[in-house]
Order: sequence, then structure tokens, then C-alpha cells
Amino acid sequence: MLFAPRGGDSLVLEGRVLDPVHSVDEPLRLTIEDGVIASLEPGSETGTVLAPAFVDPHVHLRTPGREDEETIATGTEAAAAGGYCAILGMPNTDPVVDSAAVLGALIETARAEAAVPVGFLAAISKGQLGEELAELGELADVGAAGFTDDGRPVVSAGLLRRALQYAAVAERTVALHCEEPTLSGAGQVHEGAVAAELGFAGYPSVAESVMVARDLALARYEERPLHLMHVSAAESVEALRSALAGGVVATAEVTPHHLCLTDEAVRSLDPNLKMNPPLRAEHDRLALVEALRDGTIGCVATDHAPHARHEKDAPFEEAPFGVIGLETAFAALHTRLVLPGVLPLATLLERMSAGPGRAFGLPIPRLAVGERANVVELDLDAEWTVTADDLRSRSANSWCLGARFTGRVVTTIADGRLAFSRATAGVAA
Repeated sequence: MLFAPRGGDSLVLEGRVLDPVHSVDEPLRLTIEDGVIASLEPGSETGTVLAPAFVDPHVHLRTPGREDEETIATGTEAAAAGGYCAILGMPNTDPVVDSAAVLGALIETARAEAAVPVGFLAAISKGQLGEELAELGELADVGAAGFTDDGRPVVSAGLLRRALQYAAVAERTVALHCEEPTLSGAGQVHEGAVAAELGFAGYPSVAESVMVARDLALARYEERPLHLMHVSAAESVEALRSALAGGVVATAEVTPHHLCLTDEAVRSLDPNLKMNPPLRAEHDRLALVEALRDGTIGCVATDHAPHARHEKDAPFEEAPFGVIGLETAFAALHTRLVLPGVLPLATLLERMSAGPGRAFGLPIPRLAVGERANVVELDLDAEWTVTADDLRSRSANSWCLGARFTGRVVTTIADGRLAFSRATAGVAA
């Protein structure tokens, strides 16, 4: 369930309309009236691409509790600048989103402040402690878009089994952070040559993949769907591919940083390259790219995780895990994967829009007459350098700082409203 502010805009956009799900790829003029696509007529090439706007199923808005890092207003403004028409917020806030009262307050705040529609995942367990189920039915009734203990794995197999059962009754998706904590331990970076050379504690890929295999086994036994968050390891991809072939109903996401970088980048000791799960080896990255290309992994998620600047301005081993990514996701993946010919543009657009929507049962953006307007306008030739001053997020812990990208969001229409326009944003290209 998504919650958006009210209002609408009327405008005309023209360019190459690319809607991969519905096999549209031609120059068209798109007219929006009262928030709805009123017409699609033959148009001219303008140098820009019009596509279904993006959906991010994994965003940390830090509200309530850490509004110094992000708010619903700033987080959704960042999302709009990144081309997103809808996002899902994570529950690991303070207090945790594990009660109807906390969730209800967030929903009301979103209605008043959100620049784009935002839904909220509620916690699987009370306090995300993994000991007792939250009131999943009540949370679903209030409006939870799904359930997750993201940031913490559901270590108890019995608890996860009950969560799958209750979530099925509530018709909501269970999303899982897969980590076996006795294996990951105090790991700072991927267990491998880089960790050994730098003297950091290693976080082995098997710490993820054994939990992926267990969770998929439970889904198979219960005949219930689940969603795997921020997959990072080749072994996890193998387990998922095997489960899907065996009839398990599961979806998965991958982040731009895991698709673009490896643990070799950690040699810089930049704390903005510290995340959980960590950047892994090149063979893991290649496995993730192939899984995204062939559909084994159906969606891109940023895992946008803001941190106060003083928290990341620390030695690597002392800095918190997490990086932001809403405003750079498309540009990074277009530059690093599409332009070199590794991933077709149409595939990237589908994995950033329809794929996430499908995973959580959200409305899938579509460019068709009569549809609510959710459109992103992209300049595929725009070249720009990412700087902290360029970001709308309240935090600046981006792995992309200083990177030169090709491709940028020009306009975002979200739920029929003009959510972002670079022409009026006052930000240098």
C-alpha cells in the first residue's frame, strides 16, 4: 500500500517512449491531464527517453528517530530526483515499526510530506529482536506493504515459518535479510585476499548463501512466496536459480553498488564503501549481473541507507555500514552496464520499475492512455560528476562521490504530479 500527497499537474512530454513491459519503443508526444495520461500521439525525437518511472523496494528513511540523517520529505525528494515514482521504507527505525501506532503515524506523515508515494514495510518480529512475531495481521490492516526485519536476519527458522504463514493470510510479502550471524561475526569486508591484506575481519559469502538456502527451503515447504533482499553472492544466485526451477515462488533484488563494484574498491579505505552485505569478488559481481539480465533477480533496489556525516567521517573499521543511492542508481547502472553493452537499456528499465512493483504487489507504472502518470524523462547523453552539494538527501554517504556518469534524470512524474524537474531544480548539470 502506498501513501501519496494529493494534487495533480498537466503537462506535455515528448521523446522516445520506451515501455519494455508493453513493447513500446517509438517517438511519441505524451499528454498528462489531471494526473492521467490523456494521449499518446506521434512525436519527434528530442534526445530524451520517456519510460515508466522507477520503484525502489528498499529505502531507509530514518524516520522516526534519526531525522538528522533523513526525513520522509528529504528522502522522497531524493527519490524524485532519481526518477522514482514510489518507494518502500524500512522498519529499522527508533522506535521500530512493529506496532499499529508507529505505522499509522508514519502513514500520516507521508501523506503530508512525501514528494512521491511511499509505503512502509513493518517488522516481522517485535523490536526486530527475532524472538516474538509482531502483530502482522493488525499491521497489514493499518497499511503495511509487507514485512521484514531488514538489517537483522530472522535467525529462528520456526519464527520465520510462522511469519510466512501469517503473511500469506494477510496477503503481504515477507522480505528477508539473509545472514548467518555466527558466520558473518564481526566481519567488516568480504572474506578474501583484500580483507587479509588490509587486516580486516572477513564476512564470508557463505554467511549469506546458507541462509538464502534455508529461507528458500522454508518457502518451498510452506508453499509461500518470499523476497530476498540485497543479494550479493554467487552461491546465493545459484541457490535462488535452483529454487525457482523447482517451483519455489521467490523474488530477489540487487543493489547498484553490488552490480558495479567489488571488494577491490575497499583498498581506498573509503568508509562510503562499507555496507552490509559487503562488496564481494568479481565472480560474485558477474553472477549478479547475469542473474539480473536473465531475470533470476527481478529488481534493482538501492538499499538507500543515510548516515550523519560525522558517523562516516571515521576510520573504515569504526564507520557504520550503509550507503545512499536513490539519486545515482540509474546513472551508475547506465554508465557501468548499459553503455558497455553488458545489459540492455530496456532490461535495466524493467528491473527498476515493473520488477520491484511485481515483487511487492504494487501498481506497475505503465505508459498508456488512461493510466495514472508515472513517468521518468531521461537524458542518456548527459555527463555529470556526483558531488555532495548535488544531492537532495540529508546525508552524503554516497559510494559515487567524484564519479563521472553518463545519463541523468530530467523529469519525474509521480502519481500524476510533477515531482521533479531538473530545469527548475537549480542544480548544475
